[in-house]
Amino acid sequence: MDSLLDALQEGRLIELPDNNKDDALQFLAHIIEAIPSLPTGIDVVGLVAAKERTTTSALGNGWASPHVRVPFEEDLICVVGWSPTGIDYGAPDGKPVSIIALYLVPENQRNHFLREVSMLAKALKSYPEFEKLNAAKELNEVREHLLDLISTSRETVGPDTRARMIQLQARQRVAAIPAYDLASLVLEPVTIISGPGLKHVVLAQDRQLVDYLDAAPRLVERLASDGVFQNGGWRILKRGEIAYQGERVLYDCLAVRVASGNSSAAARS
Repeated sequence: MDSLLDALQEGRLIELPDNNKDDALQFLAHIIEAIPSLPTGIDVVGLVAAKERTTTSALGNGWASPHVRVPFEEDLICVVGWSPTGIDYGAPDGKPVSIIALYLVPENQRNHFLREVSMLAKALKSYPEFEKLNAAKELNEVREHLLDLISTSRETVGPDTRARMIQLQARQRVAAIPAYDLASLVLEPVTIISGPGLKHVVLAQDRQLVDYLDAAPRLVERLASDGVFQNGGWRILKRGEIAYQGERVLYDCLAVRVASGNSSAAARS
């Protein structure tokens, strides 16, 4: 289960902001959309929602594993959301879901994904600590249980994987990792208002973000046509829009900044 371990090691274990299924899936999908190596314009949110309308991704024991397939070549990507209170997910066993592991499956990773999901299903059946996992109170505790879960799948625990797990466990003992730990990603909600003959208005808490978007060329045009704007360190993802009288439009967006270690990758649009 290398992709699940990658998610833990790279900071893609996230405390979900609320216990609504649709909001949780949208939040995780936005995290994947913000990864700099992905092509712009991939509607992960829409793909996840469409798939969930036709089939449930709940696996039982408080776990769900939605996935979406995309027609390009890239690494298999996993992001893990944790709900402290549990989510009413419509699971077959009726239990609320505490863990959502969302996978993005590129064309060249289908076999890898099927192998990982098969091993995950076996591990879920044999893992004895689900009650403790579902009762966890903070992210480090969840991470510990997920490492234990990975270790129950003996096929994955070779020397390299075991070394990575030991490193991650050691890092936990040094300092607690806070909620919303996204490693190199910073997220900010932002509202943008536009209209004919008007300069767009940016509403956000981050002063630097406001200054950047105030001066951003073709911001509204790109949001309207592509649903995403990227130029430099910030990537702006449109989550929705509301049309008002006078052709004025309010854009509900998520702004994602890649920290300095990956800033060069973020600058490629």
